[in-house]
Amino acid sequence: MKDSAAHDAGTAHDHAAHEVHHSHTNQGQVGQDLHGGATWGTAVKATLHCLTGCAVGEIVGMVIGTALLWGNVPTMALAIALSFLFGYSFTLFAVRRAGLDLRSAVRVALAADTVSIAVMELVDNGIIALVPGAMNAHLDDGLFWSTLLGGFAVAVLITTPVNKWMIGRGKGHAVAHAHH
Repeated sequence: MKDSAAHDAGTAHDHAAHEVHHSHTNQGQVGQDLHGGATWGTAVKATLHCLTGCAVGEIVGMVIGTALLWGNVPTMALAIALSFLFGYSFTLFAVRRAGLDLRSAVRVALAADTVSIAVMELVDNGIIALVPGAMNAHLDDGLFWSTLLGGFAVAVLITTPVNKWMIGRGKGHAVAHAHH
């Protein structure tokens, strides 16, 4: 009986040690945790990558539309289009540099970024549309910048769990990570 208890305790200890070893050896591969899901760190990195492309596109689009005295709808449409363009371009650059041909790189960028960018743009632009006066604020107005940056902050909070869920299922940024 005493030997059996010692064996059981040893088995539990060995199993725990195996899990720790497994965690250290597999964690960085695609940001997977022990249970097959994505880590929060990986999801945050994917979201910040997405935010970079979205922010550049959004700001450039808003600046161009505002400078050209366009209305709200064409300015927002340009900002959204440029967000997707910059977001996809950043991923395309990275996976092309990793050796993928252009056609494969385009497929990876579309698979990696479409949902993430769409969620981020929906949230960010929804906030801009809902904040009174934000749609008519000019580039030199604090309301313009505070609403835009606040929208990005909320978009990151909402997009990160989406990316975590997708990466944990081998989708989204997990597709791009396979080629880095």
